[in-house]
Amino acid sequence: MAKYTELAEDILKHVSGKENVNSLKHCVTRLRFDLKDESKADDDYLKNRDGVVTVVKAGGQYQVVIGNHVPDVYAEVLQVGGLPAGGSLDLDEGDAQKGNLFDRFVSLVSSIFQPFLGPLAAAGIIKGVVAIMAACGLSAATSPIYVILNAAGDGFFQFLPILIALTSARRFKVNEFTAIAIAGALVYPDIATLVTALQKAGQGHVLGVIPFALPAGGYLSTVMPSILAIWVASYIQKFFTKITPDVIKVFVVPFFTLLITVPLTFLVVGPVANTFSNGLTNLFQAIMNFNPIVFGLVLGVLWQVLVMFGMHWALVPLAILDVATNGSSIILSAAILPCFTQTGVLGAIMLKTKEEKVRTISMPAFISSIFGVTEPAIYGVTLPMKTPFYISCGVSGLMGAVMMALDIKAYSIGGLGVFVFPSLIGPDGNLSKVIFAIIIAIVGGVLAFLIQLFVRVPNLYGGGSAKGEEKAEEAAPAPKEIQQEIIASPLIGNIVPLDQVPDQVFASGAMGKGIAIDPTDGVVVAPAKATVNLVFPTGHAIGLTTENGAELLIHIGMDTVSLAGKGFKTYVEAGDVVEAGQKLIEFDLATIRDAKLPVITPVIVTNTADFDDVLTTKEARVNTGDYLFTAVK
Repeated sequence: MAKYTELAEDILKHVSGKENVNSLKHCVTRLRFDLKDESKADDDYLKNRDGVVTVVKAGGQYQVVIGNHVPDVYAEVLQVGGLPAGGSLDLDEGDAQKGNLFDRFVSLVSSIFQPFLGPLAAAGIIKGVVAIMAACGLSAATSPIYVILNAAGDGFFQFLPILIALTSARRFKVNEFTAIAIAGALVYPDIATLVTALQKAGQGHVLGVIPFALPAGGYLSTVMPSILAIWVASYIQKFFTKITPDVIKVFVVPFFTLLITVPLTFLVVGPVANTFSNGLTNLFQAIMNFNPIVFGLVLGVLWQVLVMFGMHWALVPLAILDVATNGSSIILSAAILPCFTQTGVLGAIMLKTKEEKVRTISMPAFISSIFGVTEPAIYGVTLPMKTPFYISCGVSGLMGAVMMALDIKAYSIGGLGVFVFPSLIGPDGNLSKVIFAIIIAIVGGVLAFLIQLFVRVPNLYGGGSAKGEEKAEEAAPAPKEIQQEIIASPLIGNIVPLDQVPDQVFASGAMGKGIAIDPTDGVVVAPAKATVNLVFPTGHAIGLTTENGAELLIHIGMDTVSLAGKGFKTYVEAGDVVEAGQKLIEFDLATIRDAKLPVITPVIVTNTADFDDVLTTKEARVNTGDYLFTAVK
């Protein structure tokens, strides 16, 4: 995206700088600024600037029309301006509101981890280096470098709640320093010791009624408590912001936000987590008593999910106690190898993906997973893609069942990834069980790799990188020289000339020539055999390239991006090849009209400059598949 840096800097400069920007969103063609003072923006300069189609002021937004490359320009404006992405209310991103509850959870967690995936992976690799040093005989008692690197690797994960609070604050629109203060309370040094001392003294209840307890291990390295705490804080902060006089807002709002959020987190979120942990402990013990192999299957499948929620602490103390009492434990045997299934699916993803950004994230995550640190892989790649995460969990279940069937025990707790294998060597020095575990890890990793290799890898960022696209263009044969490109109607409805569309950008032809349809039915089908270039997350627009090179944009309604996906359902993804008449999108006309938005849908040839003219139908009404227009070359 570096090629858009100059354009992004110029746009930001001529909207009067980032100080004049309340927020920034984007839709399929334009940057949508919420400016503090629109009069400070230089309309004339931006309208005439190369790379900008035009400027539109509508709906309280200052809209800079870019065209097909708007996602790249948007990202670059955020980067050069140091602006936060829109957060939970950024409807144009479409991820927070769209999909079922699980999809929304995945989107939430992924967006919170996305900003620090690089350092997360780096810390994981450092932990691997420390493990190698330990294997070579170095320790905290003998090597200052070991102590320093151990702090560099462990520190990131120990205080993960603070980092999560920071990114959650951006997502939920909470003051970032207030959020850090909340998370700081969760990881306050010695709080677990202090709580234990209170309980021993019979003082473990607030007001003598509400129990004050922490999950095993406290809140260090946890994920969900910090996210939930900042989510709660967002409502408290919003309430006190509304009722507090401006003159004292600067300290009163954070005061009450901290005063209410921190106790709620310790007294409500904590007990809920403890209740779930205790329930899980009892459940897994019951499964173990029923059948160890079934226990291994269930734990192997669920382990990565448990880690995501911090619920793995329900079993870790049992395993530590088991080793301390009996010298060995089988409780976590099913949970020590899932990292290698993440390694396997990541390897296949790196081979198959067309997105340079995915490869960039996957490589350090791949290395980290070998050393047992799977958070970069899960949160950065496999969980957002969903299917690779399911593959990893499924194969991990099979590995866990085999580990339990072979009665492979751990004689110490703490090793991760490739460094877990020494903990499987028994006091008698017998290596047979270690060899079996290594074979299981290799077979599991290869199996996950092969399954993912034959499963489609979805796009996370809307297609390949600019670099990848340039390579594809160099390798691809030149488009056929054509005389005309005939496009059928993708909708049922009444024809509307483009210059009558209630949006100046489309009506002026700035986005290209074409025609519009006032639909009477909420189904969009492919107007020709084509490749899908873009499906906007909110489902209101789709971009296609036909076999003969015509680039089409179908934009359902005007300003429908504001619906954040409500009333829209997509049936294809970027990269799909579709046949003429194939269903692309369904939309609810009533939802659009209830929002008092126009439903008129332009069908545009965005690369009009590659054609001599676009000749449109003279019919007043069309059905899907009827002749719509011809692009003449």
